[in-house]
Amino acid sequence: MKSVQIKMARAALGWGVRELAEKSGVTANTVSRIENGADAKLSTMNALQAAFEAAGIEFIPENGGGPGVRLKSAGQ
Repeated sequence: MKSVQIKMARAALGWGVRELAEKSGVTANTVSRIENGADAKLSTMNALQAAFEAAGIEFIPENGGGPGVRLKSAGQ
C-alpha cells in the first residue's frame, strides 16, 4: 500500500484523516505523515489497510498504470 493509495481510499470512502485514525487506531498525525511520504512501521500500515478493507476498499497493485483502489461491489 502506497501513500497515494491511502489518499485515494480515504476519498473513495469520504473519510477525513481523523476518521481513518479513529477506525484504524493510528494517530491522525501518523496518517498525515504517511500520506506525505514518511516511512511507517509494518504494523501501522497493516492497521490502516485492515480499516480500509473492513470498509470495502480493495487495493489494486501497480500494473503499468500505477497503484490504485476500488470499492468492492456489494456482491463480493
